[in-house]
Amino acid sequence: MAKYERFEDLPVWRHAIKIGVRIYQLAESERLAKDYCAKDQLIGSAISISNNIAEGFKYNQNRQFIRFLEIAKGSAGELRSQLFCYSK
Repeated sequence: MAKYERFEDLPVWRHAIKIGVRIYQLAESERLAKDYCAKDQLIGSAISISNNIAEGFKYNQNRQFIRFLEIAKGSAGELRSQLFCYSK
């Protein structure tokens, strides 16, 4: 298994950042432009994914990292649920 020195090198973190950028773009769409609550929720859950991956990595302990990956997974589920609501 590869040893990563920085969380920025983790493929999962990079993917989470791409999701966050895409959600920011979606939040600026005409459909969500004035729905401030929806925008805040979408952006909050999206950036929580990469933030939790980064925070867990920095603890430098597998047990803590796994815990924060679980939290990031929960944020991804929250985001997915919100996207279902806003896509209809």
